[in-house]
Amino acid sequence: MEKPGIVVMPGAFNAATAKLIEQSGFEAAYITGAGLINGVTGFPDINLLSMAEVTQFAGYIADAVEIPVICDADTGYGEALQVMRTIQRFEQVGVAGVHLEDQVAPKRCGHLEGKQLISIEAMQAKIAAAISARQNPAFLVIARVDARGVTGLDDAIKRAQAYEEAGADMIFPEALQSEEEFAQFSKVLNIPLLANMTEFGKSPYLSAQDFDALGYKIVIFPMTAFRVMMKAAQDALMELKQTGTQKGFLDRMQTREELYQLIDYPAYNALDKRFSEQSQHGKEVEV
Repeated sequence: MEKPGIVVMPGAFNAATAKLIEQSGFEAAYITGAGLINGVTGFPDINLLSMAEVTQFAGYIADAVEIPVICDADTGYGEALQVMRTIQRFEQVGVAGVHLEDQVAPKRCGHLEGKQLISIEAMQAKIAAAISARQNPAFLVIARVDARGVTGLDDAIKRAQAYEEAGADMIFPEALQSEEEFAQFSKVLNIPLLANMTEFGKSPYLSAQDFDALGYKIVIFPMTAFRVMMKAAQDALMELKQTGTQKGFLDRMQTREELYQLIDYPAYNALDKRFSEQSQHGKEVEV
């Protein structure tokens, strides 16, 4: 966050995709709430995973990579006291920050209809609770503003300013509908901003360079890898169904060797061999 320029965070929905993000040279990753619940359970993104489940999955992802990860924490899984516990658990599993949204639970995907908002004061209380609960002052508490598609742009800006006053480290204005709307937030706020560059939603397609010029600090691409992987898997399965063989799309697969390198299989084999030698010869082995 202290470096100049924008931070691009592709979305990870499991540890393997997080490792691909790291391998590709990105400096940070975003744990997508929609990707977690869609990919793990097949449920829609309507708050059907508990805090314990999400922090468990987030911990697997954070532990798999050296780069920092931030996570979608939905509404904080309750009111102020529950939010405090949520922050503590996310810190404990190694996440570098979370965003909390000002929706009524059960929440809705930010780019869909049917969202309902809590009061500004209730969200300010959640932000204050989150800040008081964190042990590491560098842990990011990001306030997501979902008001644009519910009560309009003016209320969204008003809420963002109120959340800044409550002590949020960053503002995440969700489902904005034009480049100018993104620009308006950077004009009135004095803390860093996060932009969501999801596909097939309400926001126009802007590049990381566009958001950098607009004054944003983070841009997330939450479901990009998920959607590409699902489409590729769907196409491959259809071809397998039709032809009865995978030989026609071997060139579109990650190879066994590439997977093993990604998950560091050779290092685990070497470690297993050293422990086997210890048990056979009574030698002390350094890990």
